[in-house]
Amino acid sequence: MSFTEHPDFAAALSLAGQLADVARAIALRHFRTPLAVERKGDGSPVTVADRGIETEMRRMIRAAFPGHAIRGEEFAPEGSGGFTWVLDPIDGTKSFVTGYPLFGSLIALLQGDRPVLGVIEAPALRERWVGCEARPTLCDGRQVSTSACRAIEQAVVYTTTAETFDAAERRRFESLSARAALRRFGGDCYLYGMLASGYCDLVIEVQLKPHDFMAAIPVVEGAGGRITDWRGAPLTSASDGRVVAAATEALWREAIGELRAD
Repeated sequence: MSFTEHPDFAAALSLAGQLADVARAIALRHFRTPLAVERKGDGSPVTVADRGIETEMRRMIRAAFPGHAIRGEEFAPEGSGGFTWVLDPIDGTKSFVTGYPLFGSLIALLQGDRPVLGVIEAPALRERWVGCEARPTLCDGRQVSTSACRAIEQAVVYTTTAETFDAAERRRFESLSARAALRRFGGDCYLYGMLASGYCDLVIEVQLKPHDFMAAIPVVEGAGGRITDWRGAPLTSASDGRVVAAATEALWREAIGELRAD
C-alpha cells in the first residue's frame, strides 16, 4: 500500500502545507533585517529564524501526530516509530543571512526510511513544490515535470558550491560539467525545485545530511527525475552525503558513470 492510500495521508499532507506556511511567515519576518548570526560546532551559521521555524514546526507535529518521530537540523531527535518528520528550517542559511533569496525550508515525512512526502518551500520567492509517493509533483498547485534532456552535452548542470568537493570529487565534477551545455553555481534546495520544473537538468552535491535531501526525493521522483547517491544507490539516512539528481533516466545513467568512484 502506498502512503497515498494510508488513512493518515490527507492529514499529513495538510500538516505539511501548514508547516510550510509557518516557515514562510517566520522566514520573511526576519529576511533582510539585522540578524545576529551564531556559529555552530561545524562552523555553519544559525539564526533566531532557523530555531524559531523548527521550534514551531515541532510543536505543530507533536500536536497533530504525537506518535511520530521528529528529526531536525537544529535540535535533538524526538521519539521513534514508523513515521518520522525530517526538517530543515532554513536550507541555505548563508544565503538567508546575506539577503540572497534562494534559500528554502525542507519538510519530509518518512515511512520507515522511505520518504513518502516532501515539501520544498522557497519563502522569498513564494514558491512551493510538493511531492508525494505515487503522485505527480506540484509547484504552487500545478503539476510539473522534469526536462527531456538525455545527454550531458545538452544539460544545464548546477551545484551549490565547488568549495565542498574534495580533490577526487572535484576532478569528477569538473570532467562531467566541462562537457555540459551550461554550468551554474548556487541555489541549495531550490535547485531541486528548478530541476522538477524543467529549468535545469542535473544537480550534483556533496556533504549533504538527510535533512538536506529527504524532502527532495519525492519532489524529483514525482516530476519524472532520478535522485540517488553518486554510486546510483537509493538515498537513505545512512548515505554518504553525495547526491546526484537528473531529469531523465538516460542522463542519470551517464552522470553516474562519470561520478562513480573507481
